[in-house]
Amino acid sequence: MKVSQIMRQPVISLREEDSLEEAARIMLENDLRGVPVINDRGQISGFLSVSDFLAKDKSFPFSRFHAPQLFGKWLPKEGIERIYEEARTTPVKEIMSAGVVIVSEDATVEEVVELMLRRDLNRIPVVRDGVPVGIVARFDLLKLMVEQGKLKEI
Repeated sequence: MKVSQIMRQPVISLREEDSLEEAARIMLENDLRGVPVINDRGQISGFLSVSDFLAKDKSFPFSRFHAPQLFGKWLPKEGIERIYEEARTTPVKEIMSAGVVIVSEDATVEEVVELMLRRDLNRIPVVRDGVPVGIVARFDLLKLMVEQGKLKEI
């Protein structure tokens, strides 16, 4: 079975220049956990997920000490709201993950599952000539259980 038979369409994407505030709004309005980011040619250049909006444990340079960092800033004990406020105008391209794993419409479901497992991914963009045409999330694999008969007809 091809990934095109279970992928979600149309795919909602962000532009590299979109602000984090706009990205958050789009993700909330569409109940999305991750969104492909496209360049000015419409091709995928990155991926933005909910985890990119969360603090990450980072080490201090030349030290074994770790502390949380959010949008490239060390988190104070208080004032996290201020960091989010300042980051609202930050372009998506500054925090997105680059080097996105993608598949073509002709990829098999087996290939997608293998990629998800090997790379610990929750979703993979589906592209045609580098342009997103769909997305497959682990959730979409449930379709294999419920709609098996319907999918065979396609």
